[in-house]
Amino acid sequence: MSDYLIKAIAMGERLRVVTAVTTGTVSEAQRRHGTWPTASAALGRTMTASIMMGALLKENQKLTVTIEGGGPIGVIVADADTNGYVRGYVTNPNVHFDLNRYGKLDVARAVGTDGFLSVVKDLGMRENFTGRVPLISGELGDDFTYYFARSEQIPSAVGVGVLVNPNRSIKAAGGFLIQVLPGTDEGTIEEVEKRLNQIPPISRLIDAGRSPEELLDDLFPNEDYKMLEKKPVRFRCTCSKKRFGESISGLPVSELKTMIAEDHGADATCRFCGSTYHFSEEELRDMLIK
Repeated sequence: MSDYLIKAIAMGERLRVVTAVTTGTVSEAQRRHGTWPTASAALGRTMTASIMMGALLKENQKLTVTIEGGGPIGVIVADADTNGYVRGYVTNPNVHFDLNRYGKLDVARAVGTDGFLSVVKDLGMRENFTGRVPLISGELGDDFTYYFARSEQIPSAVGVGVLVNPNRSIKAAGGFLIQVLPGTDEGTIEEVEKRLNQIPPISRLIDAGRSPEELLDDLFPNEDYKMLEKKPVRFRCTCSKKRFGESISGLPVSELKTMIAEDHGADATCRFCGSTYHFSEEELRDMLIK
């Protein structure tokens, strides 16, 4: 099953909902970065939440999520847009611990809780929107839920999960995002909370083969929802040799000359996707002339 997400409204148009399966997308990130299981779970949860948030933006808008919790994984960064594209990386991909007391990957230990979750939205305006909240759990689903309530003042529920195989490949990944629309009564909110406490973990549902549509059935068993949009999801990086070349050409002349005389060229590696671009001595000399 290819990755995709579903946007919907539910419970008499009182809730906005996104459900997503991101197994292939997270698998691509794991392959590119060689992440170990706990790091894969942290990165996959962040990317999944980011792509669901991106689905709520308007056309051609995008966002960047940064998580700095002070843990051994370092910084987690994910970019997502309205077209279903996402990319991401962690500072230290080789992080893994024993399972926590609940028998799950110990993401909170890897991420840490002494730091912040930041979201920068490029809405096509002169200045970007920036929201920042302290981490409250390091498990990330709760942290994204807290972000919406605190920074955007939207009562929400975010569930994200990643299962990893013994060989470090991704077994299942995905999530859901539920947001309360204005005017919703407390009874509806309590009903949603009750349902969320009853369903299995999202990663287990996806591992059982549930599609985004079927996740909607799990969340709203009485079919009290209306699907609005179905959109494919995949890992895509926007890096290119041209972009790296523009950055290198902006370096001080002395640095360019050192690259030519001592290194006989330069290599630039993208942190998001791992692609490496080589610049020859001749290409660097051309940058000096321009």
